[in-house]
Amino acid sequence: MMLSLQAKGCHNINLVSPTHVVPYILDALELAVSMGLYLPVVYNTGGYDCVETLELLDGIIDIYMPDMKYSNGKIAEQLSGIKDYPKVNKAAIKEMHRQVGDLQIDEQGVAQRGLLVRHLVLPNRLAGTEEIVSFLAQEVSTNTYLNIMAQYHPCHNAFDIPQLARPVNKQEFHEAIDLAHQQGLDRLDKYNFPLPLRLIPR
Repeated sequence: MMLSLQAKGCHNINLVSPTHVVPYILDALELAVSMGLYLPVVYNTGGYDCVETLELLDGIIDIYMPDMKYSNGKIAEQLSGIKDYPKVNKAAIKEMHRQVGDLQIDEQGVAQRGLLVRHLVLPNRLAGTEEIVSFLAQEVSTNTYLNIMAQYHPCHNAFDIPQLARPVNKQEFHEAIDLAHQQGLDRLDKYNFPLPLRLIPR
């Protein structure tokens, strides 16, 4: 499949939520590279990866694309049922950066190697953006490529949690951007603030 994607002109091999199948990915890559695979390999993850697993990928993954979802452990456990998310997440981000460094982009604007961090802004500052951008600037690199996202849209059980029961507003989104700039993070990829959904008549 990877060789087929390469033959079709894809820019990279994007492995989405790959953590639980790392051994099989390594086996597949060994075969694919021996058969001519040369595209950059992207590790696209929620950021809850143990360092021991990431160490197995040193020298194999070209681009790490993790999320930084929460800076507060109690909020992470309350909203996503994840224990110690900030601790695990920060250690993973540091290891990823150690391996591949800051994001490198070619003349055509295509990523070749490095770290690209995604951060979804949540309503009522639940994601802890201020702490996350501070960590990236002070403990990783001020040259970190940061994708700030405003696409949060409440669905299903989110309406049972008052603080999550609405979309992010413009003020919260622009505050997140300002906080990143204040920390010296200027390599920002920010989606335009989403327009309200319109109902299409049947």
